Amino acid sequence: MFRKILIANRGEIACRVIRTARSMGIATVAVYSDADAQARHVAMADSAIRIGPAPVSESYLRADTIIEAARASGAEAVHPGYGFLSENAEFAEALAAAGLVFIGPPASAIRAMGLKGAAKALMESAKVPVVPGYHGDNQDADFLLGQAEAIGWPVLIKAVAGGGGKGMRRVDKAADFAAALAGAQREGAGSFGNPKVLLEKYLVKPRHIEIQVFADSHGNAVHLFERDCSVQRRHQKVLEEAPAPDMPPAMRQAMGKAAVEAAKAIGYVGAGTVEFIADVADGLRPDRFYFMEMNTRLQVEHPVTEMITGQDLVAWQLRVAAGEPLPLQQSDLHIQGHAIEARIYAEDPAKGFLPSIGKLHQLRAPAEGPHVRVDTGVREGDSVTPFYDPMIAKLIVWDADRAAALRQLRRALGNYRIAGVATNIGFLLALAGHEAFAAADLDTGFIERFRADLLPDRKPADDQVIALAALGVVLQRRQAATDTARNSADRYSPWASADGWRLNDTGFDELHFKDGEDDRICRVDYLAGGAIRIHGQAGAIEARGALTDGSLDAVLNGQRSHAGLVRQGNDLTILCPGASHRLLLVAPRDAGDEDVGTGGALAAPMPGKIVQVLVAEGAAVAKGQALMVLEAMKMEHTIAAPAAGKVSKLHYAAGDQVVEGATLLAIETGE
Repeated sequence: MFRKILIANRGEIACRVIRTARSMGIATVAVYSDADAQARHVAMADSAIRIGPAPVSESYLRADTIIEAARASGAEAVHPGYGFLSENAEFAEALAAAGLVFIGPPASAIRAMGLKGAAKALMESAKVPVVPGYHGDNQDADFLLGQAEAIGWPVLIKAVAGGGGKGMRRVDKAADFAAALAGAQREGAGSFGNPKVLLEKYLVKPRHIEIQVFADSHGNAVHLFERDCSVQRRHQKVLEEAPAPDMPPAMRQAMGKAAVEAAKAIGYVGAGTVEFIADVADGLRPDRFYFMEMNTRLQVEHPVTEMITGQDLVAWQLRVAAGEPLPLQQSDLHIQGHAIEARIYAEDPAKGFLPSIGKLHQLRAPAEGPHVRVDTGVREGDSVTPFYDPMIAKLIVWDADRAAALRQLRRALGNYRIAGVATNIGFLLALAGHEAFAAADLDTGFIERFRADLLPDRKPADDQVIALAALGVVLQRRQAATDTARNSADRYSPWASADGWRLNDTGFDELHFKDGEDDRICRVDYLAGGAIRIHGQAGAIEARGALTDGSLDAVLNGQRSHAGLVRQGNDLTILCPGASHRLLLVAPRDAGDEDVGTGGALAAPMPGKIVQVLVAEGAAVAKGQALMVLEAMKMEHTIAAPAAGKVSKLHYAAGDQVVEGATLLAIETGE
């Protein structure tokens, strides 16, 4: 077994590998960019080496720098994690040339599965069923259009070297094909250095089911059952579970056998995932699943497999890479219970799931135990930057059956408290609580099918939220007054208190909150014993409580309530179970200030690069018309016209880098 390994990755997966390596007595070396100098994985590892500036092209994708770091550190092997260089055959070969072990499959297996078209052809020869489509080399746009029409609409365009939903477009008619093809090619070239695409028949009601496989260098290969990853947005997984709901035993056996045959066909060694698409228009059937691709690495969602099998897949990786045989044979593996993983992201579902950049002012995860596991790479006080994936954590729950696991998931999500960035927790709660999800009525279009339920219009804060905010402000003022009095000449002076004390009068205050565009003004009466009465829109609420380290323990009209409260200046975030509310406390001295707005300007929602400008100055545009394409975090985001009008000014051109909030262009709406 290895004495020391280097982890060529960052964030959650680096922390995950370090945890297992430490349990096995293996020393770890972390690598980090300038943006990650204080990151959690750096603090966890036994040692760490800087590999370059923040951009991935200058750090985590620099194979030569990482190999040099591994040799300098005395590491014997390199774990690539997922993403970055994990499926780079040249990196695996360069490690071997440097006398280092790649904790992953042979370079030949990576190449065999690295290009989706070639992989499908290989699987066809191995008698593994594949989706009808075109996987050839001819990339002429007119030729591809002809192939798409022959396959039949709708079709799916996929970058051959893609992954994670990047370089993927659904097309429903010929008129939309050219633009979708150009976008997929552009994302494929930008994210993977390869603009080549393939075409597939788009199944109207598909489920995404994948099989975890493992093979060693002694000729043994097994599968560790399936995971259902059907709930996706923009072709990226949101919830994953194991086993797949309602999976017939015959289909599980057929898919497992096909996955193992796929691994054997390419001489696979290590952990891998064979991904299938299942046509469930008539339910799950053993003759209706098709090979999509093989991921020649550890998957993000591997913890759900660990939870139902009781196995540590990273430990298996290390043992197999060290030349040991698989720890177990197929007959030794069994499914126990049900597990679900939810990816906690810094993103705003209400804004098309745009990533949210900022500091994690509060990050409180649910307590871990036999039913709850949290894999994360960040801590409270860390920042989500524009350089890397905005995932905050993976929340994994387990119980005896799916219904019980869903209850665990809803409870754990409700116990999360995150402030400083927008998150998808409310969206995940809506998913976990949706009756169609509970009934396992799943397909990859689930989110779009139930968009109105999962992404409802924003609701204003109710009186209870306003009461919590008012109580929090009062408690903070009391603490500040107490601190001031403690350092004053007369610490017992009533004039130094913040309890509303007045000579011959009843004390009260008026608090003014902004809830989006709405004004919420409430009167606060100070009562005996430290209680307050808050007059809201629906009546009065009597409140008392304590505020400790951002946690608010309150009693509202006799009912106990727990919430988080984070305040940055006059910006307040109230964190209730499963939901957060952002309010602005309007100070009296600011009452005359005016919000000048943007005056018809469109701002960049995040830092990024302009890849396309679709209009010219002076052009008339319709509401919703695409104006620019912004690339950020390896994804393309379309900037659309909020109203009909005329483009009066373009401030940026294709190729320009922009910061968050930069004015991209101005529109005269005629209002």
